[in-house]
Amino acid sequence: MQLRRLLAAWIVAQVLFVVVGAIHHKRKGGISYFDWKIQYANFTRLCHNKTLVSVNGQFPGPTAYVREGDTVIVNVTNLVSYNVTIHWHGVRQLLSAWADGPAYVTQCPLQTGRSYVHKFRIIGQRGTLFWHAHFSWLRATVYGAFIILPKRHVVYPFIQPSHEVPIVLGEWWNANTEDIISQALATGAGYQISDALTINGQPGILYNCSQEETFKYNVRKGKRYLLRVINAALNFQLYFGVANHTLTVVESDAEYTKQFKTDVIKLAPGESMNVVLTTDQPIGQYYMAASIFSPAPVNLVPFPQTPATAILSYHGANLSTIVSPNSPELLPEFPAFNDSTFYVNFSRSLKSRGSTSGYYYMDVPMHVDEDLLYTVGYAHQPCLPGEACPIGFHLATSINNITFKSPTVSLLQAYYYNISGVYDPDFPGIPEFQYNYTGVAPANEISVYATKVKVLAYGAVVQIVFQDTSSTFFESHPIHLHGQNFYVVGLGFGTYNSTSDPANFNLRDPPSKNTIAVPSGGWAAVRFRAVNPGVWYMHCHLDIHNSWGMATAFIVKNGIGKKQTLPPPPSDLPPC
Repeated sequence: MQLRRLLAAWIVAQVLFVVVGAIHHKRKGGISYFDWKIQYANFTRLCHNKTLVSVNGQFPGPTAYVREGDTVIVNVTNLVSYNVTIHWHGVRQLLSAWADGPAYVTQCPLQTGRSYVHKFRIIGQRGTLFWHAHFSWLRATVYGAFIILPKRHVVYPFIQPSHEVPIVLGEWWNANTEDIISQALATGAGYQISDALTINGQPGILYNCSQEETFKYNVRKGKRYLLRVINAALNFQLYFGVANHTLTVVESDAEYTKQFKTDVIKLAPGESMNVVLTTDQPIGQYYMAASIFSPAPVNLVPFPQTPATAILSYHGANLSTIVSPNSPELLPEFPAFNDSTFYVNFSRSLKSRGSTSGYYYMDVPMHVDEDLLYTVGYAHQPCLPGEACPIGFHLATSINNITFKSPTVSLLQAYYYNISGVYDPDFPGIPEFQYNYTGVAPANEISVYATKVKVLAYGAVVQIVFQDTSSTFFESHPIHLHGQNFYVVGLGFGTYNSTSDPANFNLRDPPSKNTIAVPSGGWAAVRFRAVNPGVWYMHCHLDIHNSWGMATAFIVKNGIGKKQTLPPPPSDLPPC
């Protein structure tokens, strides 16, 4: 009887979720319209009641379904005391940079009581992305899936699944995350790690006070299901798997891939991946789980030790034999938490499904106009006189020894209106301090604190080699580029060799992505064409590293004619 009541309550919750989402979403004539309120809402996790920032009172936020070719209009109203912005992660925003969302990059934050209408078209994209807040650490709770369906009558380039479901991975803090990052920045030291990992907002059966609310996905034997997996966690890369089941990878970062099978996938924050699961096991209930991948020294970068879990429940399973938290053999078998070799091999398995013509056209650049080497790593900032500084310096991060200083006017406005003094257009193409980046770290790890950007001509072909460094310690940094995808043409360990390593680049079928995790103690090479005028943020998607300054921006200049020229800003662009 108790199980029946729990099942009935779960069904009601799912129905309410769909109804509430429909109230705030309309689609007609190729226009998808959403009305979103940034508001406080109360939620309970881990026996702890908490008031958090949400969209329309939902956590995670609403799943936005649109279709390739749609014009998307989202009216965002801020009803909380924090400033906020919304970013459409992975949406290319062709000629719509004003809608991209990162605070002080393409817009100033949306202040309390104000509204802003994001308007953009979905051009040449289909697949799984997500949206999230892009101010301070508000995306800890302000996030949700952004699903781009193919054009009507266009089918998936793989066997049609019976059903599909978003699986959004995240983190949960009992404390207010705005207080946590404020304290970390004030002291210059580390931060309080999350209290739990989550799957669709729930920690799962292995955590206290979480069994009854664990996310459950009901399936039928002999069917294919498309799992749209998104890593929305703030600060950790994650493994994901389903006990006793094989996953077939078919898409990464909203780009179709050549299919390959795996028991486990690995996603950095900001990455999404579509996998097909076939329900070919004996009828029963199986764990879906997410666990940490973190190659940094665990004594310096601690992490939540308990996996998040959800339940894959076959129709006809005996519900009285609920999955036991004391049965670890029912969990997926994950690689070691610091297995960088698994990560690099997995990443090399991702290959683009694109072709040289037709609907899935891809065009890997064969020549390079801008050849850039960007080191990514930790840095130190000196303490100011009289400042409390418990570790003797402020922890920071940098790209090419430059720690990004956020301006007080958005970079895009400064560029568009030619406002002087906001940024310097001289971001270096090679590191300010050069050494064997994976050898002995330099004694001086101080970075330059500045607002520097790189200016690109329209149509320029850019190659960036991201190089991890031994400064402080090695780390895997997931780098996200706004406004365009890039081809990941190479990955490796050690210090990049510009003479020998390009010979091993994949220029035939490299994956097209918006986020790439640089291997710990290694490098990643990407290429893209700068064909989207505007200002585009590039940063580490570990939020603590972004907060510490691992960021920069590209200014892509206008080309020729209206189709290569950034339009003026909308009239309701938030004031600074």
